[in-house]
Amino acid sequence: MLFLSAEFVLFFALVFVLYWTMARVSGLAQNVVLLASGMFFYGWADLRFLGLLTLSAATNYGLGIAIEDAKTETKSRVWFWFGMLFNFGLLAYFKYFGFFYDSIVDLLNHFGGQHDQLALKIALPLGISFFTFQVAGYLIDAFNGSIDVCRKPLHFFTYVFHFPKLSSGPVERAQQFLPRIAHVRTFDKNVVNDGARQVLWGMFSKSVIADNLAILVDKVHTDIPGSSGSTLFLAALLYLIQLFADFAGYSNMAIGFSKMFGLPLTINFRAPLFVTNISEFWRKWHISLTSWMMDYLFTPISFLLRDKGRAGSMIAIFVTFLAVGIWHGANWTFIVFGLLQGIYFLPLV
Repeated sequence: MLFLSAEFVLFFALVFVLYWTMARVSGLAQNVVLLASGMFFYGWADLRFLGLLTLSAATNYGLGIAIEDAKTETKSRVWFWFGMLFNFGLLAYFKYFGFFYDSIVDLLNHFGGQHDQLALKIALPLGISFFTFQVAGYLIDAFNGSIDVCRKPLHFFTYVFHFPKLSSGPVERAQQFLPRIAHVRTFDKNVVNDGARQVLWGMFSKSVIADNLAILVDKVHTDIPGSSGSTLFLAALLYLIQLFADFAGYSNMAIGFSKMFGLPLTINFRAPLFVTNISEFWRKWHISLTSWMMDYLFTPISFLLRDKGRAGSMIAIFVTFLAVGIWHGANWTFIVFGLLQGIYFLPLV
């Protein structure tokens, strides 16, 4: 159910009216509406994976409690690493197994003759990269003691299933979202209007800017040998604008829709195309992902390698941006993209 589809407009209108009329009497009722609508939204996308997301939410809810209630640090650590294996194991299987399988078979065929290659068609669950990072971050915070573990299943499931952020993010932190649904939300006309304006801006970015630029860029990409160097250069610049308008458009719609329920989400873009260096770019592009990677990957690796000096910082940067590249998709181009970002950062180390 795409944000720009007629089905979603009808769905959102019904949920919005129900949320601010019958459900406005209590936070419990509002959360029930959000959870039910989120499960419907996810089931509409692919009913087969509704059970998968439910399993993920239930498992991470239980693991958070198990980590906090463990009587020894060893038991807490065991539950934590089980959670990491569970979450990233699901992500690796659904998003990356087919890619690495095909790459290994191609490599073997290149160096050692022909090997039979199975046709693997693993469906990709909607938003798996986003909800995996969200629940993994929750477990990391629970293990580090930097968050109060959620013991109300309705609250945790509402966090996981909140439909505005399910498909395109942002990667919302549990420590920011969970306190907001612990109390009843009151209707504020100004907040709702502000959210609606952000939705409209997101729609304009996606449907007017991104979709029309895509027509021009795709024409060039389908005839690269027949295009001049200047045309290819212009197409590359337009593609960057198209990519930004598309992704930022979806993010603004998601943030706006959530704001209309009285639940603000993390700002994901702050004019990243007007920066002057790579460091500033990543502070303003896909902010929720960048901050997640910095807090949960770069900082721990830097701490572990603190005695290595500049070499340790370089390793932390390359590992972090390699993860950023792989996160975006199962393709060698994304791996190269991540490595290039690491190279761009080297002068800053």
